[in-house]
Amino acid sequence: MAADREGRGAPNVSTFQRFSVDTNESLHFDPCENSSPSPTGAEDGQDDRDDVFKEEETEDEIIMIRNQLQGKVAEMENFAGHLEEIFLTVEDNFGRQEQHLEQHYNDVLQTLSQRYDERAAGLEEEKKNKLEELYSQLLNCGRAMDASKELIEKAQEIYRYQDKRLFLKVDSLVFAPTAEFAKDEVDLTLSTNLEFNTPLADLSDVKTMMDSINVVPAPSAPVINPQMPNSATQTSLRVCWSLFSDDTVEYYELYYRPVLEDTLADAAFTDVNVKETHCTVTDLLPNAQYELWVTATNTTGISPASEKALYMTVPSPPVIKQRECSSCPEAALIRWQSGNTDPVDSYTVELSEMAADGPESSVTESIVAVPTCQCLIQLQAGRRYLIAVRAVNIGGPSDKSEVITISTTGTLFYLLEDTAHPCLSVSEDGFTIFYGDEELPISAMALDDENTFTRCVAVLGDLIPVRGRHYWEVEVDDGTEFRIGVAYEDTERSSYLGANSTSWCMRHILSPSRHKYEFLHNGWSPDLRITVNPVRIGVALDYERDTLSFFNVNLEQHLHTFRCRFQSYVQPCFSLDNPGALTVHNGIQAPAYAFM
Repeated sequence: MAADREGRGAPNVSTFQRFSVDTNESLHFDPCENSSPSPTGAEDGQDDRDDVFKEEETEDEIIMIRNQLQGKVAEMENFAGHLEEIFLTVEDNFGRQEQHLEQHYNDVLQTLSQRYDERAAGLEEEKKNKLEELYSQLLNCGRAMDASKELIEKAQEIYRYQDKRLFLKVDSLVFAPTAEFAKDEVDLTLSTNLEFNTPLADLSDVKTMMDSINVVPAPSAPVINPQMPNSATQTSLRVCWSLFSDDTVEYYELYYRPVLEDTLADAAFTDVNVKETHCTVTDLLPNAQYELWVTATNTTGISPASEKALYMTVPSPPVIKQRECSSCPEAALIRWQSGNTDPVDSYTVELSEMAADGPESSVTESIVAVPTCQCLIQLQAGRRYLIAVRAVNIGGPSDKSEVITISTTGTLFYLLEDTAHPCLSVSEDGFTIFYGDEELPISAMALDDENTFTRCVAVLGDLIPVRGRHYWEVEVDDGTEFRIGVAYEDTERSSYLGANSTSWCMRHILSPSRHKYEFLHNGWSPDLRITVNPVRIGVALDYERDTLSFFNVNLEQHLHTFRCRFQSYVQPCFSLDNPGALTVHNGIQAPAYAFM
């Protein structure tokens, strides 16, 4: 390429207008019919060319020709790169084919050598049997000849006697064997065939092997497909890939291994042989990322490995945090934890309404693509719902979480234990707080948690963030000093409830002469007297009217109402100013007088 660029000024270069590239044809250049001579030609005729440029060509045409030449150079460079890739591919395929042919011919020679050894051993055994049979026949002939010779000698000896009468008187037993032997026919045929059995060798398999030697190239690298949605379970993955249509493949080999933070680059992998272009891998980890790649194999060799692809198994089911879920007649706030080490793409909340007689309704609604581990659901008042959550990633949705029941009869919330003062303890059901005797003064306690109350022995409730009407009740006794009301979530933890602008509360104070009740906000309280000590206090929060009201539930008596425009959502708050207990009742229907 460097040489080409250095020689771009040669006169002949400018005569080429375009070129075509085909892998099956040679590089072909077509001459430009109206091409201009190179502006950097040889010295001969330089004046003539200058005259031509001055008279016939404009500056724009020169720029156009220069751009065309630059484009040709770029195309030639790209083509050279393509040729280099083709060269490497051909060289690689040739090496594989050469190895393939060598292996096949070695197999053919080995097969022929085995056939030769088998046939030679058979001929050797046949020769041995024929020689043994001929030798046995030869021995029998020798024995017969010896017997005949002996009888002839005896007959000649008797015949030599001078007394012929004596010859005739010889015991007939001497002549009987001779006469009997003379009557027998001598079998002079060979006992075995002298021809060897030479059947034609069956070389059909060798012919098949020879026919299998062809010029089929090794397959190209397969292309593993990106993971399709809903193509996995918690423990399995369905993997698909594709191959060029001209390739011949006998089988594929799929490799996979988990991708974990502590996994090394050379971590062990598992491989599976398959015939199809898809495979289902099993016995995997839930919500785990796996690295997969595949190779193709035929009689010539193995293809290069495909690009590695990442697949995900389906997540484990989420775990709903029952103690962190809240509701009201119009909505429910559901919170859960993923339960998976790897992040998921989204969550799906499924809910179905329960019929009045208890069975679940057949109609199930789904809220999809929830990005975080909580969801605010709009519901209808006075109903009961069954709610479950699924985690979703590219592999598909998980199994359902455990189902919880939500009632929209009233407002339901739990106490936020992480905000509770250290002197407070919360019951197992999350609705009763206790304040025991403490020797250490509250003011002497040093606390590091910014979310925990430090001065006021208080705790906040986790009220659903819905601007509607909320109602709950608090059960107390005459001997307990308490503060109950609402406060902003970021209310000052080192301040008493009602003593700042971010909290509103009803306070009960014990004095030697009477019970005193105050309704505090920003340290100020109206002058009110309550003659009957309330044991069960109702609290009604109405965002629509910007009111916070307190009631004596047993008497259905209105005690006091704060009228204030709440700038943000408030949380229920509860405080004990002396040892005692306090129980919250929520999830109950608000009485008719609460929001009159």
